[in-house]
Amino acid sequence: MPNPKSPSIRASTQEALPIEEIRDDLVILKDGSAVLILQVGAINFDLLSEKEQDAIIFAYGSLLNSLNFPVQIFIRSQKKDITAYTKLLENTKVDPKNPLLKKMITDYQKFIKETVTRTEILDKKFYLVIPFSFLELGAVQAMGNILSKKQKSLLPADIETIIQKAKTNLIPKKDHLVRIFSRVGLKAYQLTTNELIRLFFRIYNPGAKGAETTLNEDYTAPIVETTVEQKAPEHKTLKPNPKPPSLAESRQNAGQIQSTNDQNPKQL
Repeated sequence: MPNPKSPSIRASTQEALPIEEIRDDLVILKDGSAVLILQVGAINFDLLSEKEQDAIIFAYGSLLNSLNFPVQIFIRSQKKDITAYTKLLENTKVDPKNPLLKKMITDYQKFIKETVTRTEILDKKFYLVIPFSFLELGAVQAMGNILSKKQKSLLPADIETIIQKAKTNLIPKKDHLVRIFSRVGLKAYQLTTNELIRLFFRIYNPGAKGAETTLNEDYTAPIVETTVEQKAPEHKTLKPNPKPPSLAESRQNAGQIQSTNDQNPKQL
């Protein structure tokens, strides 16, 4: 009897990531924790006067002293892509009505290309990560999470419950930080679900420039769905050998062969 085929082996790159889901402007981790991410603007500190610099330092010190919860400062440096800017300059100098303007744009475009070739221009973005630990869900649910490490899902509670408790815990902290940053002169805002997806897509796919234009829609399913399937080996069915002829059938067959030879004698 043929053996039933074993199920295909499926694997996904998302199994190696700590992220369970991104929704409701939050990042849900596989252990039941959650994070809220703020993007913070920047100021040119060197261009400020001495009094303004002292005021900024004092306000930043007050911000740090007012924190009674952990935060993570994340600075992401990325090489600046000026392809779109150079293309804009190329389209601008197409107008032949002003040859002087065309020459100035050409010289400026040459200057930009030489500057990028000579020095590496970086684009810095600043993020503030506010965590929510799964231990804050309660002792019973946290213990259930620890004891269920061998299960397929590591979430200690329903994902809706985690999101609701995370929002209740993180939203007041976010409002406090936004208010304090405004005193420093910095604008901070919470990243939306789509912005979070784009951020992590750029982090895990630094060389995927062409796929950047596809991240303009709202996603309800995981972006990474690449799977590796391995077909189970096919089992060949061995057919039983035919039943050997009986003694009477063998004598009858031998008699038929002898009769055929007598009717058709070989000519020498």
